[in-house]
Amino acid sequence: MQAQILAPAAVLVLWSIIMLIWMAGTRLPAMTKTGGDLGKAKPGGRGQDLEGVLPDKINWKAHNYAHLMEQPTIFYPAVLILAVMGTGQWDVLLAWVYVALRIVHSVYQATVNVVKTRFLIFLLATLALAALAVRAVMATLFHDPGVLA
Repeated sequence: MQAQILAPAAVLVLWSIIMLIWMAGTRLPAMTKTGGDLGKAKPGGRGQDLEGVLPDKINWKAHNYAHLMEQPTIFYPAVLILAVMGTGQWDVLLAWVYVALRIVHSVYQATVNVVKTRFLIFLLATLALAALAVRAVMATLFHDPGVLA
């Protein structure tokens, strides 16, 4: 197994936790400020229920956290496949590019959030992910077990 490609995945996991803390650290005080009482919240309430209740800039962090639970779920297995099958010279770089762009996307969405720019960052990250996915397919589809025997 080639562990160096797992480092970007580990960093993205850690970054997701940082975004969770950032989200909670801004939402909870904002809920208190608006008179929201967590003890009186209706059963089964969800984060989406806070749309229109809390300021948009506060909810941007929650939007990004949700995004980190979506597309990266494709990144993680692609990285694992490449770690098991073997990485090529560009795979680790592509993984780091993806993670760096996702972190930039997070910070941008949580603070500035101009959709046109945010989409460009997202598109660049998606291209890096697509390249990793193609590499994972190639590593498995064209693997020759006889070479290792």
